[in-house]
Amino acid sequence: MAITSANQLELLQTAEAVAREKMIDPGLVVEAMEESLARAAKSRYGAEMDIRVSIDRKTGKATFTRVRTVVEDEELENYQAEMTVEQAKQYLDDPKVGDQFIEEIPPVDMGRIAAQSAKQVILQKVREAERDRQYEEFKDRAGTIINGVVKREEYGNVIVDVGRGEAILRRNDKIGRESYRNGDRVRAYIKDVRREARGPQIFLSRTAPEFMAELFKMEVPEIYDGIIEIKAVARDPGSRAKIAVISYDGSIDPVGACVGMRGSRVQAVVNELQGEKIDIIPWNEDQPTFLVNALQPAEVSKVVLDEEAERIEVVVPEDQLSLAIGRRGQNVRLASQLTNLDIDIMTEAEDSERRQKEFEERTKLFMDNLDLDEFFAQLLVSEGFTNLEEVAYVELDELLVIDGVDEDTANELQARARDVLEAQAREAMEKARALGAEDSLIEFEGLTPQMIVALAEDGVKTLEDFATCADWELAGGWTTVDGERVKDDGILEPFDVSLDEAQNMVMTARVMLGWVDPAELEPEAADEAEGEEQEAEA
Repeated sequence: MAITSANQLELLQTAEAVAREKMIDPGLVVEAMEESLARAAKSRYGAEMDIRVSIDRKTGKATFTRVRTVVEDEELENYQAEMTVEQAKQYLDDPKVGDQFIEEIPPVDMGRIAAQSAKQVILQKVREAERDRQYEEFKDRAGTIINGVVKREEYGNVIVDVGRGEAILRRNDKIGRESYRNGDRVRAYIKDVRREARGPQIFLSRTAPEFMAELFKMEVPEIYDGIIEIKAVARDPGSRAKIAVISYDGSIDPVGACVGMRGSRVQAVVNELQGEKIDIIPWNEDQPTFLVNALQPAEVSKVVLDEEAERIEVVVPEDQLSLAIGRRGQNVRLASQLTNLDIDIMTEAEDSERRQKEFEERTKLFMDNLDLDEFFAQLLVSEGFTNLEEVAYVELDELLVIDGVDEDTANELQARARDVLEAQAREAMEKARALGAEDSLIEFEGLTPQMIVALAEDGVKTLEDFATCADWELAGGWTTVDGERVKDDGILEPFDVSLDEAQNMVMTARVMLGWVDPAELEPEAADEAEGEEQEAEA
């Protein structure tokens, strides 16, 4: 096929037709044609030549040119596409490195193989342009709701026509046992848009919590306008959900606005989600208050929050236990997801039994170690004393407020407590040395003999061993595995060592060993001091 005047205009007409069909820029199709013609010319004149083709956008005339670049003598490698400064002097006036000599060459006749190759290049370029166009169109729509038409179902995954592309609704992103037939309309949330080798992949979801939030935004104008904000969403798709909302206008009730007149607004969302029951909960900055709201419709008697462990204990009346837990633990699970806290639920009887057990254990501790009768030991526990350290080192006035305790009795109590603690420390130190704990660890400030025993039993016997520990290995923490929070026990957790304290001790050990330059830590301290100053000024 020769590029003659008869078919020059046809090139442009073909490019425009393809561009219209694929909804891409005609210039991209023309560029693909230029590349395919250049490739055909290289197969005729030589693959090492730098041959370029330019198609006039008005007339369709294809111009073939050969380009040779001027390079340094020692860099000359391709004699067909490069030449030295000396060689270039016969073509150019005063040539310099980097100059190009361009000469026009005769157009080529495209044989059957060359024409087929050119066609493949054009199709490939068109496909790439089409994929880029799809990706650019949908990448900014991630996080929004889209309507589409079901095209087919493959192995439980639904392929959805979303206009200028296809999206996939995977099996685990469908609600319950939803099934679709070809031609069904479907509304879903664009969860992710990825650029992949086979083209842009658009992933839809109907189970994502964000899908529910976007549906409420469509149904509730106050949410769209920013007067009401959705703070958290937790879902058991197709069954039940909880959504926490807050109003920034005191005259508007966030729950009532989301429910709508006679439940019209929430019902529209429920219908879209296959009858999923929705609890709308007022959000509160105070976590215990928010949790009480989140556990509705169950009534809560008492809440105890452990902020460091991100756990919370909830005490409910006996008749509210099943309601608080919900069918198959659904209510408490959703409340946990909504508040991002681990929740332990117990009845008032269980709470009372636990507190009674703690009372008895502490009473026995004081009776055995301080040689007290039961009544006196119970007095100490009732006043809030939980361990021997508190008795030994508390201010004397705090002991004198106990009925029947005078100054002599208080001094005797503290003396007994200190004697016991010193004896326990000596015993622990002997055990630590027997386990192989070295002086470098024993003399480290901040570690008690009992802590050193715990460390040695876990294989931490030197300051170097201690410095290699992570803060969570010492203080304990929580890890999320497959969506479930799993407890990591810390070596020093029984001694109430916090994560910050563990981090400080480990960093101090590393500084002492010369692993960390103290100067590197100064900017952090300066930043903290600056932040405290700003808070004080505020």
